[in-house]
Amino acid sequence: MTDGLAKTVTSAETVHGQREYLLPSILHLYKEPLVLSEGLGVRVRDPEGHEFLDLFSGILTTSVGHCNPKVIQATTKQMNKLGHVSTLYATEIQVEAARKIADISPGALKRTFFSNSGTEAIETALMMACLATGRSEIIGLRVGYHGRSFMATSVTAHSGWRPLATPVAGIKHAKGPNPYRCPFKQPCDETCVDKFVDDLEEVIKTTTNGRPAAFIAETIQGVAGYVVPPPGYFQKAAEVIRHYGGLFIVDEVQAGFARTGTHWFGIQHWDVVPDIMVMAKGIANGAPVGATITTDEIAHGWKGKTISTFGGNPVSMAALCATQDEMRDHDAPTNAQDRGDQLRAALEEMQQRHPSWIGDVRGMGLMQAIEIVKDPITKEPDAERTAALMEASRAEGVLIGQGGLNGTVIRLGPSLLITEAEMAEGIEKLGRAIDQVGA
Repeated sequence: MTDGLAKTVTSAETVHGQREYLLPSILHLYKEPLVLSEGLGVRVRDPEGHEFLDLFSGILTTSVGHCNPKVIQATTKQMNKLGHVSTLYATEIQVEAARKIADISPGALKRTFFSNSGTEAIETALMMACLATGRSEIIGLRVGYHGRSFMATSVTAHSGWRPLATPVAGIKHAKGPNPYRCPFKQPCDETCVDKFVDDLEEVIKTTTNGRPAAFIAETIQGVAGYVVPPPGYFQKAAEVIRHYGGLFIVDEVQAGFARTGTHWFGIQHWDVVPDIMVMAKGIANGAPVGATITTDEIAHGWKGKTISTFGGNPVSMAALCATQDEMRDHDAPTNAQDRGDQLRAALEEMQQRHPSWIGDVRGMGLMQAIEIVKDPITKEPDAERTAALMEASRAEGVLIGQGGLNGTVIRLGPSLLITEAEMAEGIEKLGRAIDQVGA
């Protein structure tokens, strides 16, 4: 980043403009909205020149860093060649993008439809499942999050993100497999997996007609606070939905593209191949791309016409291809695992320093979280301390995320290319903020 010309618009002016012209329901992480004006790699600045180390990467989206030079070069080159044609025409760059996704996807997942966001990709997946099966009922998980459209908010089971009193019919929710807040046993163990799966089957038997189109789940529940299901859950859940003739849809919008370390997709940690997989966020480093991939057989179940005006946009596809190349060239799965181990060890050490209120440390790879509670035994959420930590971390110059059903989970998800030194810097700043807000 460079200072460039003198800034003419202050943070206060931008915040004032937002409050006047944008929806008041737009969520902000801090008491006073943070205005960002430029970024490079893992660092961003506000208009006044204050620098922040970004450990949240635009909700796990700037996967190869802000303003990545190779992504910029690829998109600029494409803009000077062909900017937009819609899906009514074929383009080489969209085929290349689809091939890159197919090459790293599990099993026989091969056919992709590109859209503009995770929400659109979810809508595509749900419709795809209904068309392929000839059915209409969908099973989701409680506290899951899948987007902001009418149907996506209905599949979402998180009251703060469901503004509609009357959701789409035919959508039911099973218990979310949260080991930290397991309703069956504490501490949660392998015996609880069968109980969570039994609940899924009971939901199918008692709240549907017994012929569901699909079961949809995030591999790691993101908005819920990086909830990682216990080992064995997805294997058994997939067996249940397929036993009843439905399809297994996995939502990799947050967990996909090496985010969880070692593998390209979160579901690969459980050695399960979904029937349909949904991707977005880190897929193109911030370019508006959603993707829904499935098998050849399921893809041919979509008999009607379909189109997306901006889906597969050449410029967005160029950003996708360049982002995927950067991930591959820098071995993002391995770096995410190594830097995730570094972060996890530091968070666990912070928990040891503050065992009375850091109730849980969890996650995989560069998708790590801490849950903040008033008491480690009752696990009562502590919203006040969480808010204080958000403000303290901002003052220390480090950006973190927030989530959880009660908003009391700190979420961390930096660029997949973050270095060891940059991670150490972020850990130091976050550690100071944590020490400030609690004894």
